[in-house]
Parts: sequence; C-alpha cells; structure tokens
Amino acid sequence: MDLKPSAHVDTFARDHLPPPDAWPELLFELPELAYPDRLNCGAELLDGTIARFGPEGAGRPAFRDGSGAVWTYGGLRDRVDRLAHVLTADLGVLPGNRVLLRGPTGPWLAACWLAVMKAGAVAVTVLPQQRAQELATVCEMARVQHALCHADVLDDLVKAEVPGLRITPYGGGAPDDLLRLAQRHTGRPFEAVPTSADDVALIAFTSGTTGRPKGCMHFHRDLLAVADTFSRHVLRPRPDDVFAGSPPLGFTFGLGGLVVFPLRAGASALLLEDAVPRRLLPALAQHRVTVLFTAPTAYRTMLDALGPYDVGMYDLSALRRCVSAGENLPAATWQAWYERTGLRIVNGIGATELLHIFISAADEDIRPGTTGRVVPGWQARVVDRAGRAVADGEPGLLAVRGPVGCRYLADPRQAEYVRDGWNLTGDTYVRDGEGYFRYVARADDMIVSAGYNIAGPEVEEALLRHPDVMEVAVVGRPDERRGQIVVAYTVSRDGVVLTEDALRTFMRAELAPHKCPRSFVFLPALPRTATGKLQRFRLRDHEAGPGGSGGPDGLE
Repeated sequence: MDLKPSAHVDTFARDHLPPPDAWPELLFELPELAYPDRLNCGAELLDGTIARFGPEGAGRPAFRDGSGAVWTYGGLRDRVDRLAHVLTADLGVLPGNRVLLRGPTGPWLAACWLAVMKAGAVAVTVLPQQRAQELATVCEMARVQHALCHADVLDDLVKAEVPGLRITPYGGGAPDDLLRLAQRHTGRPFEAVPTSADDVALIAFTSGTTGRPKGCMHFHRDLLAVADTFSRHVLRPRPDDVFAGSPPLGFTFGLGGLVVFPLRAGASALLLEDAVPRRLLPALAQHRVTVLFTAPTAYRTMLDALGPYDVGMYDLSALRRCVSAGENLPAATWQAWYERTGLRIVNGIGATELLHIFISAADEDIRPGTTGRVVPGWQARVVDRAGRAVADGEPGLLAVRGPVGCRYLADPRQAEYVRDGWNLTGDTYVRDGEGYFRYVARADDMIVSAGYNIAGPEVEEALLRHPDVMEVAVVGRPDERRGQIVVAYTVSRDGVVLTEDALRTFMRAELAPHKCPRSFVFLPALPRTATGKLQRFRLRDHEAGPGGSGGPDGLE
C-alpha cells in the first residue's frame, strides 16, 4: 500500500515501519472508514467533535476527575492548544519527534496526549509503575527525545538516564513545570499540524507478558478506525454517556475506552488516578457512570462487594454498558455479574498490535462463554499452522484483518505475527456455524499430557466455579512420564484456607480425569503486568526451573 506524503520532519517512525510486503492486508470496506488523505486525529477528536455539536459543542462535558471537577470540550481544547504551543514553541518538538508521556490517569495526561497529536508528534505513553530499566528500554527502542512526566513519578525516569532526553515535569511547582509554561499561551488557538492519515501517531508497547516488549506503530486514521468499528457498531455510545474504567492510558484498551471512544461520540469520561475495584465501585455510583471498561479479574473482585440485584451497597442504576477485554472472560464471571446487576458484559478480544477490539457482541447477540462475532469492518477466521482455514467446530489459530494491522517497530517478530496478509494473534479459537468465536487458549498455553491436548483456560473456568477460588492460572509442568502435567496456581478468597484434597475432589466432579490438575500451588497473588494482564511466562519459567518444585519462591 502506497503511503501518502508525510508531514513529519523527523522521519524515524516512517523509516522504521516494516517493509510493505510484511504488512497485513488492510480493509476499508465501510463508508465511514474512507478518511481524507490529510488527517490529524487529535484535531478530529476535539475540534471536529465540537464542530459537529454546533453552538453547544464547546460547553459539553468532556473529562471529569475523582474530585468532581468537570472539563468542558471548550476548556479541554484551550488546555490542549496551550500545551501544543509549549511543545512546539518552548520545547522545540518537531512533527515526528517521539514524546514519552508518563503519569497517573487523569485529564491532564489525556490533554498531553491530545496536544502531542495536534503537534504532529508521536506519543509513547507508558505506565507510572514502570521502572527505570523498562523506561530505558522503551526510550532506546523508540529513540525518544522528549518526555512529559508527572512530578510524582519523575524519579524512575530520571534514574533511567536516557541520553539526550529532555524531561518536562507537570503537576508540580517547578519553574519549568509544563502547566506553568502553558499559562503563557492562554487564549492562543493552535492550528493542528496537517498530518497524513497514515503518519504514525503513537507507538504502543506490548505489556510484557512474554518478555521483551514490541513497539506497535499506529497511524492517525487507526485511532478513528477503532472508534468507527467496535465503538460505533457494537458499543454504540450516546452523547450523554459517562465512560470510566480501570485500564491506564498507556494500555490501548484504556486509551480507546477512556479517551478515543467518548470523544468520538461527544460523550464524557471519568478519569480516575486509582481505579482499583474497591474504589471503582463507589466512583461508578457517585458519578453516574454509564459505560465501564475493565478486565475479567476486576469484575470478579467487584462481585464480592455487590449484594443481590437492586439491593447492593452501590447504586449502579445508571450503568448500561460493561466491556471486558485484556484476557478471557469466564462464563461463570459473566453469569454472576448478570445475576447481581442485570447487565450483560460485552466481551471482546483485541490486541496492542491491532489497537482495540475486533471480535465482540452486545445485548441479545451475546452468548456467554464465547467472545462474540466479527466486528463490522473486520474479518476473522480460524486456521491451521500452515495458514489453511479449518472447519467450523475445529480448533486452530485466530487470524484477523481489518482497517488496522500489525506494524512492529523494526522487529523481526513481524514475520511471526503477519502471515499471508493476516494478523495471527497467538490465540487458539473455535468458530461455530453461526459465526461465534470461542476462546480455547493462548497458542502457547495448550498443555499436552499423556497424548491429551488440554486447554488451560478450560481448567481455570472449572476451578473458578469453586466458591472460595478468587483467581487461578493453569500451566504445564514438564514430566518425564506424561510429557507435561497440569498445575494450577490458585489464589483463595481472603480468610479462606484451601487444600489440595478439597480442590481435587471438587474438580473430579467438573472435568474429565485427564484434565484435572495433578498439582496445586497456593499463592497470595498471581504475577501480573502493570496493566493487570497475567504473566503466564513467569509461571511457565518457574515450572521449567531446577527441580520443578512447584513452590512459589521463584515468583517472589
């Protein structure tokens, strides 16, 4: 596919795209995906939305924070334009420069991201929990020159000692604080850089569930495409919606659900610095949130704090949409949430490589235990190792293509992810005759024991039906006689002591004997990334270690 002329002065991002023959096939079949050649997603999400709502556009609520403060669209645009002037006039940021963004989730971090977009630079948003070595790796891979970092989380970025990195703090009292510099540009509109629709807008790094991260490069049009497919056709937001959720903005699930989707719809978002389940629930009630984005683990945790339907501690009557992604949603969790709240969780699968969700279902189309059907604008199929489509009902690798595709930053793993024009997500799925896709396992999570293929998530779902099991992760342990045996890393509910004998007895009534774990390891918590995704590789590495003891010490 031919790239349109770039507005970038710094051409690093475009220069490090994969060669064209390594790209997946891109699809723009929906009329709403016919974007103009020149497109700045920051301007479209902010200025374009204000214009679409006419005289009332600037006064509509855009962002809210936990204190109750509300930023209108007009107020947000004023702040974004001032920040964009600081970037270009005071800091010397050029179109195409990479700008690291680091801070807690909140309106100012979102405003910084929009300012980077309007300035034509490339956003590299990281997590406030990431440590110096992780930050150094990201900065080296993306050749980051500038950083906007909240004053509270400066230390690790300074310790990273990135050569030539100019760090500008925000949210503190320093003379060079970004927000203080922005005051000098009050009342000055910023004309967005006329970027190409296929100029790189962001580099999103995978969350480290398999070791060294991969940089995924996405274009300005990609940010709109995920809103104009999943959000528009499945989520179907309303202008009066209030979005909220737990994923941080450094995670594309959070960037889409808390910034891109609400702004594209003219809605608002509640941006919380600390959105752990025990604080998320009261915030949902207090701010009358209507659309929630979070992970399956959080839904399960929140269930403990909810009473029976309509008599719980928290008033969730405003909530109308609950979205789950990031990892497989167990059918038991879906059913328990529905019984407690009357709400059907919108399950979905997305990937950092594809920016957001591409298989999902909502409302009456939902079938618990499945991920859903292909989102309009996308295509998906199940293939074997050679890339040939398998029959419905047969397990295979999930292959996807649509308006967004994998483009790794100078990474040989591009050839593993993209084959024959399709993105291979690394998931094993089954498609039924009606087009519903059911998750089986990550391709590397299949356990082969004594000739049986055992899907770890199936064993996990069965264990989660035990009333005292809070979390579980199942992996294979090398075994001389069977090849592998099933091992269940288990977290019990607070105050409950589980035993192997009790769980074995329970599992014999749930699954065939060959699928039941032969070993249980009890942990206080499972290893997860800062975005909450399970790090199975740490469990597998531990099982492969000396002795294969199965104890928790290797995870400390």
